[in-house]
Amino acid sequence: MRLLVTVGAQMPFDRLIRAVDAWAGAHPGHAIRAQVGETELTPAHLDAVPFLQPAAFDRAYDEADAVIGHAGIGTLFAAMERGKPILVLPREARRRETRNDHQIATARRFVSRPGVVVAWSEDEVPAAMERLLSLRGAPSLSARAEGPLIDAIARFIDRS
Repeated sequence: MRLLVTVGAQMPFDRLIRAVDAWAGAHPGHAIRAQVGETELTPAHLDAVPFLQPAAFDRAYDEADAVIGHAGIGTLFAAMERGKPILVLPREARRRETRNDHQIATARRFVSRPGVVVAWSEDEVPAAMERLLSLRGAPSLSARAEGPLIDAIARFIDRS
């Protein structure tokens, strides 16, 4: 299976990379491309690069069978727009991985969506990986606003 791991563009997320690298070591045979950010960590079982240029990043998303990442909304939407199953591990403010716990809130909001798997800690990553690999595709999310949102915006504009 072809997997893409992304930590986003702002900072490394070594806790996620270590967990996926350990899983990959115990489960050879998967092609795992990882965008790891600027980090001292050198994964042993991932095809890791600090950053992918936008065109290469889009190509990696398109070619992946599934995505693993932090719980950033951009990461989730990129996977969902492409109908890719995604596993997320939220960054935590108490670990100085982010400024606040918005990713925990995001993960709570998306955990019940089909095609989204959440690991709440790095210890949950191996079981979450197995759930992720059992998924074949995911419902896609339109890149454009639809129906109720457009109607609500139109009503708001009409009242102004």
